[in-house]
Amino acid sequence: MSGNLVGLWLLLPEHLRLGTWDLLCGWTGQMPERVEPRLAMQLVHEAALCVTGIREQRALSQRGFELAGGLPFVASDTAVHQLLDSHTVRQSQELQVALGRIRQVNSDFKGRLLAIDPHRTQSFSKRQMRRFRSDSTSKPRKVSQTFFALDADTHQPVCFTIATAAKTANSAGIELLDLSSKILQTRQNETLVLADSEHYSFELFEHVVDRTPFDLLVPMVMLPPLRKQLKAIPPEQFTRHWAGFATTKLPYKFARGHAGSLWQIAQRFGEEPSDYRFGAFISTTDRDEVGALSGDFPKRWHIEEFFNAHQALGWNRAGTMNLNIRYGQMTMSLLAQALIAGVRKRLGEPACAWDSAHLAKSIFSGLEGDIRVCDDTIVVTYYNAPNVEQLRQHYEGLPERLQQEGIDPHIPWLFNFQLDFRFK
Repeated sequence: MSGNLVGLWLLLPEHLRLGTWDLLCGWTGQMPERVEPRLAMQLVHEAALCVTGIREQRALSQRGFELAGGLPFVASDTAVHQLLDSHTVRQSQELQVALGRIRQVNSDFKGRLLAIDPHRTQSFSKRQMRRFRSDSTSKPRKVSQTFFALDADTHQPVCFTIATAAKTANSAGIELLDLSSKILQTRQNETLVLADSEHYSFELFEHVVDRTPFDLLVPMVMLPPLRKQLKAIPPEQFTRHWAGFATTKLPYKFARGHAGSLWQIAQRFGEEPSDYRFGAFISTTDRDEVGALSGDFPKRWHIEEFFNAHQALGWNRAGTMNLNIRYGQMTMSLLAQALIAGVRKRLGEPACAWDSAHLAKSIFSGLEGDIRVCDDTIVVTYYNAPNVEQLRQHYEGLPERLQQEGIDPHIPWLFNFQLDFRFK
């Protein structure tokens, strides 16, 4: 078999390392002999290719794509719809937790800094739904709200949750942190959660203090009463750290709720009183403010970099508000991202730094090659692959390499064949 999608077979060793097959069998609730886990595998591969769907009516057959998932055909839209609609939001969340725990064992998460942020994409659903607008000047529109948690040190996604426009950032943040705590299972005060001012509310702080092991650091909304309060702080109460930057800490309590002992970290910019500018954060613990504000909090922007680099996997579009289908689709994208992260480690420069769309175009659907069977081994041969010596080190003699890692090289969804690669 020859084709232009044989680059996708580079994902199969990562499937074995991650245990994707067992995860998909658990999500579908079906035996390995059934077709449902293989249909789910097709969804993972579609996400890796950054396409809206490779379906029976829109794809040429026998190009290597369908065989990588253990199927002799490309699934239809109807089959995929029925598969996703038959699985609940809770089942998709359980799959996220199982995947996240595996990744934590594999050291994909440090669990020290956790950034949370909404990712809103325009929805083209025909349902009647509440509109959302990002500011007072923009036009309200239908959106699909997705809230991600990202390990800010490794830049890897931990989990996500989906909501309609009716759900607030704080209620979604509570659900997201509950999922994150099941995955990371960190000790009390070991993980600092970084959020933007959209999550500044007593409900979220109350939940974090009472029901999670996390700490929380959130900037306050700079309204006129807050500016007045910060300007009234005596100048000698601030500690100057370097030119133009000084901080102080004050006990803080919300006007309502019982979030416990909180701290307001006030920061002052400028050298002359006439030039002073102020900012403030609320923290659940009395921490070193310089390290928190200048070292930890700027890492929250890695989640924006993550959206820009990886949203093409399936997080930049929303065609339905059937949450069973949306959760299923996006969880398959989360699996694809985990697999691609493994492939990146083996590609070498510059491919390892490409965004997901570039990687899909140039590697997964850009490599030319052929697939053949030799005895009990499927051999994939690539022609004119980039960084060929680097790839040889990781992929030639793959069964022996996997055995050295303690991984069974037989591929269960390909009838226990082994896999090997050649580069010419």
